[in-house]
Parts: sequence; C-alpha cells; structure tokens
Amino acid sequence: MTALPRALAPLRLPHYRLLAASMALSLLAAGLWAVAVVWQVVALRGGPAALSLVAALSAGGMLATTLLGGALADRLPQRRILLATDVVQGGTVALVAALSLTDVLQLWHLAAVALVGGLAMGMYYPAYSALVPALVPADELLAVNGLEGMLRPVLQNAAGPAAAGFLVAAWSPGAAMAATAAAFLLAGACLWSLPTTPVRRDLPAGGEATPGLLADVREGFVYMVRTPWLLATLLFASLMLLVFIGPLEVLVPFAIKDAGGGPTQHGYVLAAFGVGGAVGSLVVASLRLPRRYLTVMNLLWGLGCVPLVVFGLGAELWLMLVAGAVMGATFQAGMVIWGTLLQRRVPPELLGRVSSLDFFVSLSFMPLSMALAGTVSQVIGLTTTFLVAGLVPPVLAVVAILLWRLHVDELEHPLDSGPTDGDERLEPAIPRPAAPADDVLVDRV
Repeated sequence: MTALPRALAPLRLPHYRLLAASMALSLLAAGLWAVAVVWQVVALRGGPAALSLVAALSAGGMLATTLLGGALADRLPQRRILLATDVVQGGTVALVAALSLTDVLQLWHLAAVALVGGLAMGMYYPAYSALVPALVPADELLAVNGLEGMLRPVLQNAAGPAAAGFLVAAWSPGAAMAATAAAFLLAGACLWSLPTTPVRRDLPAGGEATPGLLADVREGFVYMVRTPWLLATLLFASLMLLVFIGPLEVLVPFAIKDAGGGPTQHGYVLAAFGVGGAVGSLVVASLRLPRRYLTVMNLLWGLGCVPLVVFGLGAELWLMLVAGAVMGATFQAGMVIWGTLLQRRVPPELLGRVSSLDFFVSLSFMPLSMALAGTVSQVIGLTTTFLVAGLVPPVLAVVAILLWRLHVDELEHPLDSGPTDGDERLEPAIPRPAAPADDVLVDRV
C-alpha cells in the first residue's frame, strides 16, 4: 500500500476523515455566509450601519460564549457540542433563507440569526480543539493542524465567498443562505456518524459537590498563569494582534489606494494572504515539528509582521502582493505549530478551557486594534503606523523568548516530531491514553 504524504496521512483514519469533512463543510458555510449576509443587507436596503450591527452581534456572541464553551468542552462529550452548534446554525440560517426567498425577511431576523450563530461559534472552537487529539495519534497532530490550516483559507476565504457570489448573482441572497444552511447540516451529518469519546475530566463522584462552570473557567485561567510557555505566548500574541491586526485590516486598503490600486487590487492582496497561508500550512505539515518549536513559532509570528512595512513605504502593488503572501505563510505556519502544542502539552482535561482562553484573547484585542488603527494613523501618519506595526512585533517576540526562557523550556520538554516514513500505525482506539501533561500542576478549585 502506498503511503500518503505526511500532510495527508491523518486522512487514512476513518474517524478523522468524518471530523475533517465536518470541519471543511463548516468552513465552507462560514465563507458562504460572509458574502450572503452582506448582499442580503443590501437587498433589504440596509447601509453600513446595519451591516456593522449584524457583524457586531456575531462577534459579540462568540466573545460571550467562548469561555463557557471551553468549560463545557471539558465536561461534556465534544461531539455532542459540535453537533448541536451545527444543527442550530443550519436550522436558523435555513429559517432566514426561507424568509428571504418568500420576501418576508426583515433586518431584525438577520441580526438575531447572526447573534445565534456567534453564540454557537463560541462553543464550537474549544470543543473542536479538544476532540481532535482524542481521534488522532499525538505524532500526527502537526499534520492535522497543517491540513486544517491549508483548508481554512481555501474554503472560508476563497471557495465559500466565490460560490456565494455566484448564487447571489444568478438567483438571490436567499439562495446563498440556503446553501449555507445545507453546508452546516451536512457538517452535522458527518458528526452524527462519529463515536462519542469519553470525557477526559474526572468529576467528583458520590455526594461530593461538582464545581460550578465559573470555577472551571478559573481553573483554566490558573493553569495558563502558572504555565510559563503558555502565558508568554498568549501575552506576546495578544500584544502582536493589538499592534498589527488593525493596520492590516483597516489601513492596508488606503495604502493600496495611495499606490494607485483599488478594490480589485485589495482583493488580490487578500487572496495572496490566503494562498500564502495555505502554502505555509502545507509546508509545515509536511515536515517534522521543529526541535526549537517555541522559538520558531514566536519568531514566525514576529518576523511575519515585518512585510507590513512595505505598505507604509509606498511600494509598488506587486511588492504588496508578495508581502501579503509572506505574511499569510508565516502566520499560518506559526498557527499550525501553536495548535499542535496546545494539543500535545496541555492536559486533555484542560484543553477545552485553554483553547477558549486562546480564542477569547484573540477576539478581545482584534476590535480594539481596529478601533485604534484609524485614530493612531491620523496622529502619527500612515507610514509611521505601518512601521510600528511591522517592526515592534519582532522585538516583542525576542523579549518573550528570552524573558520567559522559552529557548530552555522547549529543550526541557522535547516533543516527538512524528512517525518515520512508512510508519503504518493503526487508528487509535477510543479512548486512547492521554498525552503527558506538563510539569505544572494545577490545584483543584
């Protein structure tokens, strides 16, 4: 039997194939919805304020439930949480699709469904992150995260929006939303066929009181604070997002306009970012986990911000395309390593909560950075803002590595990088032995 390439090897596992299919359909649905909702707002004669409200409700819903989702992911079978979120999203989007196709849809219907979808997505991410290592051997998690990192920009940022654009142009926004609902429900059908993995966390038996969900969230926070590599990386990543993501999302279109471009060129830059991310994910998934995994990951993120300087120097458009591709590749390559580290070094019974803290930090700093970007650029100028956004993160990365001694930690906690070529491991039994936890112990709350 011919061995699959390392990046695709996890697909030989039947259970992971179902989970991957479900994830791919959910990504496709997210891409469909992103375009369908815009043109549905336009069809309802809504303006930028209406669209902002719908988007804000979705983001606010995710922020509101992600910590709760992490606590539940460590208490309940993750498959059931994922199935519930897909069914809820599929059902509610199907409802607004039907209302749209019958010409009775109103803006408040769309806003309500966006809020429900956001609440569901806040529950989805922690549960998914906690379920993957229950279905895949530890030495193949790098390949899994690389494969998923490759699929995300292809489906969510390219195929989904393109399909929605075609459906809107050929029929109506309601048709695109119907396709969104179908993708969510098909994702749920894939999850229906998965086995229910046992909960990794031991809850009190007999007459002992079960800790509340807030205590569970606090336990995850305490673990984060007491685990140096995790705390250092999250602090660095949060500061990097604060400095970087606003200029990338808000100011890059103005830099492209100043260089003589327009919406088409902006689309090209975003596409280059997505293609670069897919290539970066595939490359990392095809290799072994670096021995200096913490150093490499943080430097990928820090140095990956440097190409943003190109947008502040009035460079030609082709250089902006190259910069976008490089940023996408380095960021996604770092994300592949990061997802693998969470699944390998965080105790399984805490993985849902730690994943939710990661998601919560990202969501918290993104809107703040976007809100500050425009004001800061007016005060210090567009060029200086891009210089700060591109050159400060590498310094922060080096500070995090040295201050928290990450270069020592990674050598004290080596991770097996993967099976040798031709290794024909069988699918792991369910349940399988948990991956070893870090040395940091967390007291029960």
